[in-house]
Amino acid sequence: MPSLEFKGKSFVYTHHLSVPFRELVVDAKKSLPAKGQKPSLDDNLIIHGDNLHALKALLPVYAGKVDCIFIDPPYNTGEEGWCYNDNVRSPLMKEWLKKEANPVDKEDLERHDKWLCMMWPRLQLLKELMADDAMIFVAIDDNEMHRLRVLMDETFGEDNFLACISWIKRYTRSNNAKKFYSQRDAILCYRKTPLLSVVKEPRTEKADANYENPDKDKRGPWMTSSYVNPARKEDRQGLVYKIRRPKDGKLIEHPTHAWKYEPDEHARHVAEDRLWWGQDGLAEYPRLKLFLDEADRMVPVDVWSYREVGSSDDGSALLKEMFGAEVFENPKPVGLVEKAIGLTNKKNAVVLDSFAGSGTTAHAVAKLNSRDGGSRRFIVVQLDEDVPTDKPAFKMGYRRVVDVTRDRIVKALQGYEFKGTQREELHREPITWTKLKKATDLIEKVEGIEMMAGKRFDRIKATVDDGELVVTGEKDVKQKTEGLGGSFTFATLGPEMSIEALLTDGLPAFDALAKYVFYTATGRTLADVPKQSGKTFGYIGETESHRVHLLYQPDKAWLRSNDAALTEQVVDAIVATNKTGKKTLVFAAAKFMGQRDLTKRGVDFCQLPYAIHRILGD
Repeated sequence: MPSLEFKGKSFVYTHHLSVPFRELVVDAKKSLPAKGQKPSLDDNLIIHGDNLHALKALLPVYAGKVDCIFIDPPYNTGEEGWCYNDNVRSPLMKEWLKKEANPVDKEDLERHDKWLCMMWPRLQLLKELMADDAMIFVAIDDNEMHRLRVLMDETFGEDNFLACISWIKRYTRSNNAKKFYSQRDAILCYRKTPLLSVVKEPRTEKADANYENPDKDKRGPWMTSSYVNPARKEDRQGLVYKIRRPKDGKLIEHPTHAWKYEPDEHARHVAEDRLWWGQDGLAEYPRLKLFLDEADRMVPVDVWSYREVGSSDDGSALLKEMFGAEVFENPKPVGLVEKAIGLTNKKNAVVLDSFAGSGTTAHAVAKLNSRDGGSRRFIVVQLDEDVPTDKPAFKMGYRRVVDVTRDRIVKALQGYEFKGTQREELHREPITWTKLKKATDLIEKVEGIEMMAGKRFDRIKATVDDGELVVTGEKDVKQKTEGLGGSFTFATLGPEMSIEALLTDGLPAFDALAKYVFYTATGRTLADVPKQSGKTFGYIGETESHRVHLLYQPDKAWLRSNDAALTEQVVDAIVATNKTGKKTLVFAAAKFMGQRDLTKRGVDFCQLPYAIHRILGD
């Protein structure tokens, strides 16, 4: 398979492995916990910090558990002013970048290389976080789309490419453009593994509008499909037989083609009254009834129109409605992300967005849950950026972009003051020639909608948009828009969780070392370290299968003494406190027992990190 070569690739190829782990630190003041609950890392998450480090911090708990990823990285247009400042410790990389944070603009002839260096390690970590049946969606435009496609092929494998979706984001054109004016963006969609073999989307009102019930069938609305096989008679002899038309008893056989179904299957269709012979019962050939109640989810298409998922203007209009000003540039419409998440047929999906922007992904998750009663969870990561001083958000008192993101999510969950016109699409269906001939039916349908929904709205509008009848309810809103419900925990990134960092000022504190060894032993983040006493014997936490103890004091003399060693007496005491029967891991400077005896007691000895022994040898 072809691979993409770019400047710096050899240095970032394994950079995701060297990125240090950091603890997720809960900020209770900025969190929005459920009533009566405390902020928890098991809740929806807003993470403030570098997204490369945030993705690494999520690995201990979420590796292989994320069901859907939607990211909207910088398009690298040369006008966004994003910076590439990953701390790649190569002298050649540092020489190339010159300084840690330098805006990438159109004058930077190596901006494409820098963008690829930024994306590579992030895609590697995103892949590790994905479940085997998960999907990832990456929004992009023509500036980097062709390079991203090759990068994604190399990361996920070209066999796991699902679609290059065209989002038609604009419904007008600008004559200010000197060449072509783009009305679409691309959204690249990949799966992690072939375990995801089928992708279907929920049915829409537009699709269901094709179902009718002209014969008042008790089974409800239906549509029909052809009963005639594309294959000719001579090619499918087993599907050539005569069909009796009930109205007049005539035996029907197609002159040139076979039927679609085996005789036994046809007999079942007849017994279940599934053949439609037209309104008068004398159609030339039958058609098969397909009932709406039996209809499956639909195969998605790779063109998503603004009519269905929203336009680029819709994303801005919503934020203006929520904040009273356009506090964020080019936010994606909620419907676009809803559509992507909906392809993951899991109401309890974990949804991740590591380029959170204004928080559209979190908003979309909350909206879907509100609509179908789901329990999906969002994890969004917002970079550590200042609000430009010339932007409306700055004038409104926001100094950090993440605060705009957080407040948008709060407004979505709790509701917000809104003045203007609130619109809700109530009905949409294509207008066919057959329906036009029955225009009175369409009018009656609109009048029925007015009668049923009129009390909820100030007015009902019926329009014809691109060959479709669209009925919209409009309400003049001057009060609070209802919230979607939900909660979240706001977290920041703690210091590097590495022994080198812990040893910067000599021996680390007990709590700091406890969190480090607990993570290295279990792959889990230790939120709180229990208070230590003579009766705890260094107990620091446990998982479903293990208990972890740390025999340690940040004192050289103590660490050199026999008190720092794992002895039979200490082992007996630790085993006595283990009421769960779980296996026990004990970190200590030394041990005075053999591992065979320890194993009999369900204990494993773990040597304290070697770097601590280097200090003891000073």
